[in-house]
Amino acid sequence: MLFMVVERFKDGKAKEIYRRFQEKGRMMPEGLKYLDSWVEVNFDRCFQLMECDDIRLFQEWIFHWQDLVEFEIIPIVPSKETAEVVTKML
Repeated sequence: MLFMVVERFKDGKAKEIYRRFQEKGRMMPEGLKYLDSWVEVNFDRCFQLMECDDIRLFQEWIFHWQDLVEFEIIPIVPSKETAEVVTKML
């Protein structure tokens, strides 16, 4: 399943976030897959596209970052697949 993860960097923590990432990597458990990400130019938020079949893996991952980041986890469906579902209803 796909998820859009919205990370809200806590005030002034961007340098600490990137420092930890350089030192320890993403610290993601096996089964949680990072696909891509985008960061706002003002370093307020990061948007990550991720994939996993066990939502509990997010809990394990978030535990490593919750002192620096606030998370919003949003289940998403690709537009093409959504169009297929909606087309059946037309």
